[in-house]
Amino acid sequence: MAHPIELGLDTFGDVTIGPDGKLLPQAQVIRNLIEQAVLADGQGIDFIGVGEHHRADFAVSAPEVVLAAIAARTSRIRLGSAVTVLSSDDPIRVFQRFSTVDAISNGRAEVILGRGSFTESFPLFGFDLSQYETLFEEKLNLFAALLPQEPVNWEGSTRPALSNQRVFPPLENPPLKTWVGVGGSPKSVIRAAHYGLPLMLAIIGGEPHRFRPFVDLYHQALQKLGQPERPIGAHSPGHVADTDEQAREDLWPHYKRMHDQIGAERGWPPMQRAGFDREADQGSLYVGSPETVARKIVGTARTLGLSRFDLKYSSGPLPHEKLMRSVELYGSKVIPIVREMLG
Repeated sequence: MAHPIELGLDTFGDVTIGPDGKLLPQAQVIRNLIEQAVLADGQGIDFIGVGEHHRADFAVSAPEVVLAAIAARTSRIRLGSAVTVLSSDDPIRVFQRFSTVDAISNGRAEVILGRGSFTESFPLFGFDLSQYETLFEEKLNLFAALLPQEPVNWEGSTRPALSNQRVFPPLENPPLKTWVGVGGSPKSVIRAAHYGLPLMLAIIGGEPHRFRPFVDLYHQALQKLGQPERPIGAHSPGHVADTDEQAREDLWPHYKRMHDQIGAERGWPPMQRAGFDREADQGSLYVGSPETVARKIVGTARTLGLSRFDLKYSSGPLPHEKLMRSVELYGSKVIPIVREMLG
C-alpha cells in the first residue's frame, strides 16, 4: 500500500431497539443514522456508506436521500452507497442522484455498484430474477459509459437504446469514484477490471485471507487488459467497545437475531455462540476493544493489500447509543492505531 489506507464505516440502517426494548420506527432509525454520520465526520473517519434494502429489518431504501441529508450537516467525510443494487435500478437515474449528492457535498460522493445479496427489489420494481446476470452486466456497461460525461450512445436488451444523449447534472469535478462490489464471484472481479473500476470485497464470514485469490485475479486482469492499478477495499461487520468482553456481549444477541432472521429465509442453521466467537477470533467479524479491532484490520489490510477498509458497524437491533459509542471509538482510537501500525 503506497498510500495511507482509508478507513470508513458502512451501515444498512438496521432497525434498532429503543430504551424500552422495542423496535424503533424506521423514521427514527433514519434520523439516528444521520446523527451517527455527523459524529463520524467529527471523528475524522474517511467515509460512510449507506446500504439499500427494501425490507422491514432495514430502514434505508433511498440511500442517496439520506446521503444528501448527511452532506448538508458534514464537511469532510466522503459519502457513498453500500451497495447500490444497480440490477433493479436505472443507471442514468443512479448517476443523476449521485452527481446531485456530489454537488450538495462539494465533491464528496462516490458509489459502490453491486448485484445485491437480497432480491426484494426485483419483484418490487418489476424485474425478472431469471435475468439477474444480464441486468447487472448491461446496466454496469451503461453506467461505465456515463462516467466520461460525454454524449452517450448505447444499446442493450434490458432498456431502450440511447443516441447521443447527455446526462445532467454533470459532475463539477469528475470523475465520480465508482467501485464494483464483489461477494465472491471471479466473473465479477474480472468485470470490475474490464471497466477499470476499483474493487470492493464484501467479506462477511470466514478468514479474510480466503479472498487473496480474488485480489490476485484482479491484479492479473488489470495487467492483461492494460489497465492501471486500482484501489481495493473490503467491507466487513464488527463492533467496537471499551473492552473485548463488552464488545462481544453488546453485539452477540443482536448479531444472532439478525443472522437467524435472514437465515430462516435462506435455510441457514441458527447461529451458536461458539460460531460467533470463532468469527470474532479468526474470521471476518471485527469485534472488540479499539486495540483488538485495529490489529485485525491491519492484518487484513496487509494480507489483501487494501486501500480502504469499511467496518459495517450496524448489526441487527443493536441500540443507537451502542452504535454511537462504536463510531466514536473507531474514529478516536481504532484509526490512529491502524495508521501508526501501517506506518
